[in-house]
Amino acid sequence: MLYWTLVFLVVALIAGLFGFGGVASASAGIAKILFGIFIVLFLVSLVFGAMRRR
Repeated sequence: MLYWTLVFLVVALIAGLFGFGGVASASAGIAKILFGIFIVLFLVSLVFGAMRRR
């Protein structure tokens, strides 16, 4: 999932560089959402991993 976040971030940067503001904005928004989901899933896995070890 982090891979796709980075892909959309690169697409947003390239689109912004060439002046495609709408595409850049949409790609950046998708990247933010995917990164948020990644962080939540990462924290959940840390909590369950810590609970399993005890």
